Amino acid sequence: MNVRPFIEVEGVTVEEAIQKALQALKLPRSKVRIKVLAEGEKGLFGMSGAKPAKIRVSVIKDKQKA
Repeated sequence: MNVRPFIEVEGVTVEEAIQKALQALKLPRSKVRIKVLAEGEKGLFGMSGAKPAKIRVSVIKDKQKA
């Protein structure tokens, strides 16, 4: 089974993208690492050209006891 070590999520804002990722992973923010790939941009006067915020989220692995 091939599992990606991260997911990429888009939203209108970075915070919206983070919330979507946390819901998808069913994890609290303290258990993930977040990298902002794009801040997102609004279109001029609400016109087209808006770009979504994009983040990459990876799960922080717990250290296993030996």
